Amino acid sequence: MKYINEQDRAAVLAQVLERGETFSFGCHDGLSCFTRCCRNLNLFLYPYDVLRLKNGLQISSGDFLDRYTDMVMREGNNFPDVLLRMSDNAENTCPFLTDSGCIVYADRPDTCRTFPLEQGIVFRGSPGKASDVYAFKPPDFCLGQYEPKVWTTESWAKDQGAVTYHEMTARWSEVKALFQSDPWGAEGPTGAKAKMALMATYNLDRFQEFVFHSTFLKRYKVKKEILKKIRANEESLLKFGLEWVKLFLWGIKSRHIQLR
Repeated sequence: MKYINEQDRAAVLAQVLERGETFSFGCHDGLSCFTRCCRNLNLFLYPYDVLRLKNGLQISSGDFLDRYTDMVMREGNNFPDVLLRMSDNAENTCPFLTDSGCIVYADRPDTCRTFPLEQGIVFRGSPGKASDVYAFKPPDFCLGQYEPKVWTTESWAKDQGAVTYHEMTARWSEVKALFQSDPWGAEGPTGAKAKMALMATYNLDRFQEFVFHSTFLKRYKVKKEILKKIRANEESLLKFGLEWVKLFLWGIKSRHIQLR
């Protein structure tokens, strides 16, 4: 995913597909390039990706982050990027790639579902409201671009089960964009606040425990129906976590969370 200012959209994504515009694509094991795109990747994982993958693998958020990710703090950034750690082999393959394909296909990340499109996030206004744009950018080796099946960005997202992923990625991008300004102060990006923000976005098991088994609810007023939802549903918990981070770090008012 790329973050794009509205004024830079045309220059950054020259191949943007307009709403309703079509592209041709198909991917199947009859193509000689099958799974070639699953190697030597810088694959960014977003919070909803981690939620789905850790549940699909039936492990905790913490175990998933420890075993399968690298966190990289890039220059000019104030929050780490979370990348999928490639296998330590000659081709640096995705850790979930086997001879028969992807073992986490049902829970594959947003980037994998979106391919061969490249997703960009355009921000309008200040603070920016995120919206998606897409470019058709398959690599040269990809033979799928010559398959006859025709798609729009909307029909491709529905076919790939990516609609909720796109929504959750857009929600995360609005928070991630706020980190263009440094919220940490003297304690820096490795301090207590940063660890709590990372927990609330990427380590939902710990965040749920934090909400219900710490002094959180003595400090914050949350309606009973919201508490019921976030106890039972991790997608709701993630939305709650993103909202809390904006309140916690920048004082952005929340409809669902208030300081006591």
